[in-house]
Amino acid sequence: MAVQLDAQSWAWRYATRQKWAVTNATFTIEPGERVLLLGASGSGKSTLLHAFAGVLADDEGEALGTMTVDGAPVASQRGRVGLVLQDPDTQAVLSRVGDDVAFGMENLGVPRDEMVGRVDAALDAVGLDVDHDRSTAALSGGQKQRLALAGVLAMQPGAILLDEPTANLDPAGVREVRDAVLRTVERTGATLVIVEHRTEVWLDIVTRVIVLGPDGVVADGTPAMVLHERGAELAAAGVWVPGHPPVAPGAPAASPGSLLLEASELQVARVKKHPVAGPFDLSVHAGEVIGIVGPNGAGKSTLGLTLSGLIPAHSGSVRASAELAGMAQQDPFRWTSRQLLTRIGTVLQEPEHQLIARTVRDEIAVGPRALGMGEDEVSARVDELLERLRLAHVAGANPYTLSGGEQRRLTVGAMLATRPRVLVLDEPTFGQDAVTWAELVGLMAELRDAGHALVVVTHDDEVPRALHARKFVVGA
Repeated sequence: MAVQLDAQSWAWRYATRQKWAVTNATFTIEPGERVLLLGASGSGKSTLLHAFAGVLADDEGEALGTMTVDGAPVASQRGRVGLVLQDPDTQAVLSRVGDDVAFGMENLGVPRDEMVGRVDAALDAVGLDVDHDRSTAALSGGQKQRLALAGVLAMQPGAILLDEPTANLDPAGVREVRDAVLRTVERTGATLVIVEHRTEVWLDIVTRVIVLGPDGVVADGTPAMVLHERGAELAAAGVWVPGHPPVAPGAPAASPGSLLLEASELQVARVKKHPVAGPFDLSVHAGEVIGIVGPNGAGKSTLGLTLSGLIPAHSGSVRASAELAGMAQQDPFRWTSRQLLTRIGTVLQEPEHQLIARTVRDEIAVGPRALGMGEDEVSARVDELLERLRLAHVAGANPYTLSGGEQRRLTVGAMLATRPRVLVLDEPTFGQDAVTWAELVGLMAELRDAGHALVVVTHDDEVPRALHARKFVVGA
């Protein structure tokens, strides 16, 4: 049975933060409503979803106001609200599909005899036609996201909350997840709340749009009323609004320059003796952007890691030019971490995989300090990047308390702090609102025009287009 979600003057502050993540959130979502929850990066959208799902622990922070599910405190209603997160790879708990779908039911104490039928029904509802014994690791990104949705559906929640469920998916995966969600809510009648920057994907499904701002709800109504009547205003604040695209940078200031990095007959692999893509021939020149595109699971990220010198080539070679290598040998995988810092910088697909410091400021300072820079120079570089990436207000915060979009900008800043000549960025615009997207793309264009080479792995078709990138298709 669909549930009601209610927040009245609700606010949340993480234990290590001075600033409230959400303030004065006031709204009621009636049973069966389909709501798109929008807002700028860092406005608290994900925090709200986590709160309704009952996964914010009391010792993690401080709450004000009230939040209820069907009129009862959230803590007493766990299992009535299902949450699907943005990263498909972090949601599979068990190694087999059937076991993974059953995991949530086991925690709710569902009788074993009932589980099998629920697993079958959930997989059917999301259109995931694979054996129960299929390895979860063998699924594509779109399949993993549908698996996560099936696990939630099997618990028979009254509300389904989706936190950027298509953020890291290719176009086919986006359609798979969208269609699975539509089938699910039509079959179950569950209340649906979606946090998503790709608003156009969901507009024909939702019936209501709620927009969060710094001081609570700033817009609430039908999609037509909110996005059409207030589109320009919301777009200026960072909300992705169809028909109001962010400003893109201009064309490159000059033609590509000297060769910096070259791959020849390159095959790439995460696991030894198991190549996932290739062979490739690819040259990377100063002053250009290469957009690595292709479907989920094709090997794009593995190619990026190999070009970065972080994993070895399975076969073939990656060789740096004398200009880039300097006194180091030509194979970047043989370089020390210190040698990589100023030559090839990398932003991984998952921000949390490369966060190591206790504060945002210290995270950006890690690289410059490793190079032995003086504290005055370190401080100047850090201050510049904090301002440029809109992170100055969270400089003293723990990186793990930032939103996904803020964490992405932080990892970009930490990489840029050592000013590497070649930049390899995996999904650099993930989790960004319209304003921060434009600023990140503009920054990448500036680096291109300053003679840096950029290799951008992305599912965001607008990024290569905006940067006038040379596309390199993997897995077509």
